[in-house]
Formats: sequence, C-alpha cells, structure tokens
Amino acid sequence: MSTAGRWVGLALLVIAAGCAPTMNLTDPSTPKFEGRFGRANGGPGRPDAADPEPLRIVTFNIKLGRAIDRAIEVLGGDSLRGADIVALQEMDEVGVERIARALGLNYVYFPGVIHPTDGRYFGPALLTPWPIERSWKVRLPHLGRFRHQQRTATAAVIRVRGTPVQAYAVHLETQLRVSEHQRADQVQTILDDATDAPGPVIIAGDFNSCDIGPQVTRAGYRWLTELVGPSITVFSWDHIFVRGAGAARPPSAGVVRDVHGASDHHPVWAVVGPTAGSLTRTATLTP
Repeated sequence: MSTAGRWVGLALLVIAAGCAPTMNLTDPSTPKFEGRFGRANGGPGRPDAADPEPLRIVTFNIKLGRAIDRAIEVLGGDSLRGADIVALQEMDEVGVERIARALGLNYVYFPGVIHPTDGRYFGPALLTPWPIERSWKVRLPHLGRFRHQQRTATAAVIRVRGTPVQAYAVHLETQLRVSEHQRADQVQTILDDATDAPGPVIIAGDFNSCDIGPQVTRAGYRWLTELVGPSITVFSWDHIFVRGAGAARPPSAGVVRDVHGASDHHPVWAVVGPTAGSLTRTATLTP
C-alpha cells in the first residue's frame, strides 16, 4: 500500500472511531461503584465533624481518567487539599478508587456509558471525606450526535459536619453534539431533581459551556466560579453552583493552572461557609 493510501486508511479509522456508537448504561441503579476510605468510615480523611471550617468544593475533568497518578498529585496540592466535596468527570471505576484511596476519601460512581474508543466505563463521580448517605444516577435527555451518547450525573446526599448536602457531579454533552437548547434541558433535569432537597445543594462539573450559568442562577443558585476565568484553553466550562449554603465571609474561588499533564482541563475550586455572603472576584492559585 502506498503512503498516501495508508494515510487515507488511518483517517477513515479515526473518523469511524469518532462516530462509533456508545453503549449507554440506562439502568438507573447499576452499575454502581462505591468505597469508604474517609476518616468517618475508618480511613485517614478529614478532622472531626465539629470542625467549623467552611465548605470546600472542587471539580476536575481528568481527561478519560488516564493520568491518575498526576491527578492525585494535583488534587493533593495546597489549593485543593482538604476538599469536602470533589466532583470528577471522565472517570472509570479503577481511577476513582485509586484517587479515593490515595486521598482518604469516600466515593460513589455511576458510569453513564462504556466509552467507544477506550472500551472502559465513563462518567462522573463524587468523592468526600464525609459519610455518603444515599446516591443515585440522573439520566440527562438528548442523545449526542454521531455517538448517540446519553450523559448522566452522579448524585448523592453527603452528611457534612452533621448537615445533609445534596451534591451532583455533572458532565454535559459537548457543543458539537447537542444544541444550546438541548444542553439547557440537561441542566433543567438536574435542577428538577434537586428541587425538593431540604438542605444545601452543590452542582459541580464540566458544563461544556459558560452560557448555562444564568439558567442555574435563575433557579436560586449562586454561581461561585463565574469570575475565575478559563478552565480549558480559552474557555470557562468547569463550574460550581450552590443553593442554600451561605458564607461567613464572602466566598472565594479559583482555577489551578499547573496540572502536571493530568488533563486538558484545569480543576476549579470554591469555598463557601454556613451564612449568607456575596460573590467576589478572586485570584487564580497554583498548588
């Protein structure tokens, strides 16, 4: 075969892989993976539940869950260490457990699909040093173009210092695969799921858009990461929203720039306390 022919063949294989259909995991309860490595469950995690610290939240899209050792290094850095709630995206069950063990966290993980290029579980996970009281998968509407992938969110009630916090790890479909209106429907599904939550609600993850923020704020959430700047190349796609959790001081938030090659995304963090406060612009930090 000529060199030109080999290049054409390779291009066709790449196109075919990019359009390969995804195996969606539509059962709302399985597969489910969970582990308990936090201090509340016998692990080396957080301080005693009486600790008055504010709520610390992190979200990080670890590209296809591949560079786990580097991701552990980043998540253990000064800006991110000691988080109460960590939302991860593009994970498989092996990577989630490795991170939880290394950092002394409990976790729950509901993969949404089997990824067509890696052949591994793929989806969002929640990690925390606090007890996870219950958890569930939220299936989001609208299959993506080409691969027909159904996105999901992983949800859980986490008891943080005695307070039940309902948290969602989110990864919406990309802009090329659904319309803005369809992505808004995906967000609305999460908002509807959280409507009756009696305590604070955290929605964190990769939204593949910065334009979705006003929809969430209209539902009564504060957009803690609105002002932090780009989290992937020039785009601000990774965000944290909070409802029902105020701040003893104005909330702070930022983006960690040095990810040591762990991902094409940068982790985003926010700190919010127990009483009302207002959002302020904050500086970007590096671990």
